[in-house]
Amino acid sequence: MNVLVINCGSSSLKYQLINSDTEDVLAKGLCERIGIDGRLVYQKAGCDKEITEAAMPTHKEAIQMVLDALVNEKTGAVKSLSEVNAVGHRIVHGGEKFASSVIITDEVLDAVAECNDLAPLHNPANLIGINACKELMPGVPMVAVFDTAFHQTMPQKAYLYGLPYEYYEKYKVRRYGFHGTSHSFVSKEIASFLGMDLDHSKIIVCHLGNGASISAVKDGKCVDTSMGLTPLEGLVMGTRSGDIDPAIMEYIAKKENLDIAGVMNVLNKKSGVEGISGLSSDFRDLVDGMNAGNKRAEAAVEVFCYRVAKYVGAYVAAMNGVDAIAFTAGIGENAGLVREKVCEYLGYLGIAIDKEENAKRGDNVVISTADSKVKVAVIPTNEELAICRETVALVK
Repeated sequence: MNVLVINCGSSSLKYQLINSDTEDVLAKGLCERIGIDGRLVYQKAGCDKEITEAAMPTHKEAIQMVLDALVNEKTGAVKSLSEVNAVGHRIVHGGEKFASSVIITDEVLDAVAECNDLAPLHNPANLIGINACKELMPGVPMVAVFDTAFHQTMPQKAYLYGLPYEYYEKYKVRRYGFHGTSHSFVSKEIASFLGMDLDHSKIIVCHLGNGASISAVKDGKCVDTSMGLTPLEGLVMGTRSGDIDPAIMEYIAKKENLDIAGVMNVLNKKSGVEGISGLSSDFRDLVDGMNAGNKRAEAAVEVFCYRVAKYVGAYVAAMNGVDAIAFTAGIGENAGLVREKVCEYLGYLGIAIDKEENAKRGDNVVISTADSKVKVAVIPTNEELAICRETVALVK
């Protein structure tokens, strides 16, 4: 079965065509600057990237260009669209309505739209992508895979905030968590890689990228996660502040003469390691800055690693122990210095890092020493493959 995986942003669209039998990626790429001018990047497996500049007023034109590229006579991955058997769509927010992936129906689309207030930048774009695919690929089964679904197993004690309960009742203000597709995939992958019984395990997944989150996964189910109602809560991130004293918002608003939108812009786009360092949100730049003696770059890295270690410690307590810790996503998979610094705080768990293994990249690898009491591993995430698997499970 060939599954087209679609991930729509407000002005972008990522895609992969995957053969679910072999799990090979047949083609992949992205559309950028949708609604501005338009740019398609397409790459068939084994071939060089092709870049096409063309107008993309809406997501419909973007998806049409993707479909045209997939069946292109010279570099198409399939001969006709009839070879695309299903489409899996990433949906950012499913609220409390969706605890698992679902086949898309009109009722599902209505329910997703009801969650738009919870993810105003993402859910509307996700819906536009689905409707464009439905129009261009009538009759092809489509599946919605939610970022929030994996975290719906959290108990009430983990997801309720210390706010008036009526805000939860009326507006569903609670912790939802994000990156759920990645957390689900990586928790299963590390259990398989280490030969663990997922149903009797305690795993902490550190999804560390420009957006970063940590989850506690007990017996294969999420029991807590660091992001909240929105992806702003939790770890210090690339440009997001993560956890702060809420009163800071009023304090800065008065000092800088900002309204609520202005303060939120600061917290989402001007904070995090970029805000601390004044240099970059990219850890490669920060490490280069550290090596060049930039003290603010060093402070940003130290703050980031310290916050990760604190959350790991909190989730060890939440699960009353831990069997394995996984590092994943851009920073988690590639920044050995970050992994080493985080694990320096975890000696109390009997963890020591094998520096030679920690220097490796690209594959599943155990980076803790053989005598460590808790296994620590790098597990590359693959959200597109996870969406493909969820799609196949529902449409086969």
